[in-house]
Amino acid sequence: MSVLLSIVVEGVTGVTQLADVVYIVFQLSSTIRRFSATTHQRLTDIDAKGVSDPWDIAACERMSQLYVADDWQCVWRVSPGGAHIKRWLPKSPSDTLGRLTLSVTSSRLLVTSRDDKQLIHLDAGGDELRRVPLPDYMNPRHAVESPSGTFILSHVNTQLDQPQVSEVNTEGQVLRQFSGSLGESLHIAADSHGNIIVADVLYRHILLLDAKLALRRIIIDEHQLNDTQPRRLCYMEQSGQLLVGLVDNSVAVFDLLRR
Repeated sequence: MSVLLSIVVEGVTGVTQLADVVYIVFQLSSTIRRFSATTHQRLTDIDAKGVSDPWDIAACERMSQLYVADDWQCVWRVSPGGAHIKRWLPKSPSDTLGRLTLSVTSSRLLVTSRDDKQLIHLDAGGDELRRVPLPDYMNPRHAVESPSGTFILSHVNTQLDQPQVSEVNTEGQVLRQFSGSLGESLHIAADSHGNIIVADVLYRHILLLDAKLALRRIIIDEHQLNDTQPRRLCYMEQSGQLLVGLVDNSVAVFDLLRR
């Protein structure tokens, strides 16, 4: 493990990578910190004026844009150098989104609205493709789009009082679920084969599930995480690097191709 960042702030709330730059946001801070993905050297920060409490960040390679979820408010679109910052969602002043997390495919953005219990699927231009209602018992944390066009999300099953990872279709119908060996997950990631990477905050390890949500193995254990809770994930499949935002205010980098 290598540590990309260690700084005394309130907490890492999001990490992503665009080209060869890593971007990190922190609670109650409008600053987006930038680091070289290869040397881990600090680059010039972005002062994202208007952002008040970033809760997640994601990057779209195709559009070469960053997307920042501002807790309880909106999603901002930010150019890689910070020259252009725009309040991107909601499109209507009357629309409310609640607390948000984000994920991005090559051409689409997926917003998880935790309070409204729905997924909002948008194209790269910000036009809404669909809203996916979730079952009442799901308290969602984060979601990603699978290669087959379904959605994988981490959530709490309020009926069972149990954390789960579930796959739902575009109508919100549950296709399969995983709940074994899972303490609490705030963030997940997916690869092009449908494998799912799950950050387990409570048990302080990172799991690998296959495309059917069956447990394959623990890929990063609590010792490799220095007994620190993993909070956010960003997986760069081409390089095999997994960026892990930790609650001790650092970002760890792992090479999954060697595991």
